[in-house]
Amino acid sequence: MKPIVVVGSINMDLVSRVERIPRPGETLIGSLFEMHSGGKGANQAVAVARLGYPSILLGATGDDIFGHKLLKTLADFGVDISNINIVQEPSGVATIVVNSAGENTIIVTPGANMQVTPAYLTTKREVLRNAGMVLAQLEIPIETVEWLANACAGYGVPFMLDPAPACTLPGSVLKNVTWFTPNQTEASFYSEQAKTSELTLTKLFQTGVVNVILKLGSEGAILATHDGIRDHVEAFSVDALDTTAAGDGFNGAFAVGLMRGDTVVTSCRFAAAAAAICVTRRGAQSSLASETEVLSFLQSQLHTCASPAK
Repeated sequence: MKPIVVVGSINMDLVSRVERIPRPGETLIGSLFEMHSGGKGANQAVAVARLGYPSILLGATGDDIFGHKLLKTLADFGVDISNINIVQEPSGVATIVVNSAGENTIIVTPGANMQVTPAYLTTKREVLRNAGMVLAQLEIPIETVEWLANACAGYGVPFMLDPAPACTLPGSVLKNVTWFTPNQTEASFYSEQAKTSELTLTKLFQTGVVNVILKLGSEGAILATHDGIRDHVEAFSVDALDTTAAGDGFNGAFAVGLMRGDTVVTSCRFAAAAAAICVTRRGAQSSLASETEVLSFLQSQLHTCASPAK
């Protein structure tokens, strides 16, 4: 199996739990504080590894307490960390506020993640060339994402981009994206505030991306491909506790499904199940589902659907 290579951020998540998200200028008393290993790149790499698929992470951490902890956690989850760059910058940090409904706001301070540069990736050409798929996000420098998109196109390696946090991207990036996976907020940014899902997809395809998965949270995901597939994969009904890393779990699981030869629709449903499990747990990487858990969850959903109405 060719590995899935993730290029992206590695952060320590500092999580405060409150009844509601504070308004500007407002101070609230939190009910709980936690620290979790996170970063969208690291989360996606762990999601892949937890599902039993070879996972390589390209990124950077500081030579500090957070960095050492982050690397150990990644290794414990089975991620190949041998190519991660340790730099003389503070490790990345994400400050996260989670309300009682499981919704969150996130502030990312990149730190060492800004050292994930094109120059660094040029030393990892063989890793990228031999990947089955490459995943990236936007918590690293945009010029690095641009270099990566061009490199994947040259190598013939599928490139999945999670455009978070949303920001203006060069056209050369978008035209080299195989799978573009925005949530509703991000899709609105790239589709000029389109009012409907169909118009959003039209606008996104006009940017040059090949395939789109529009992630709709509790409403599931819309799958749209260049060859005409349109499918709404519904979300599974669960009691959400914390949505942190759910999108990352979705992306990692979708990539694993594709790499194992599943159809895009089956892979999307597999990813929706992984995300559903994720939101029922607290934290980022610690909430990501194993392959056994996802398969068991899907099997239980089949039994639920097959049960006679009472």
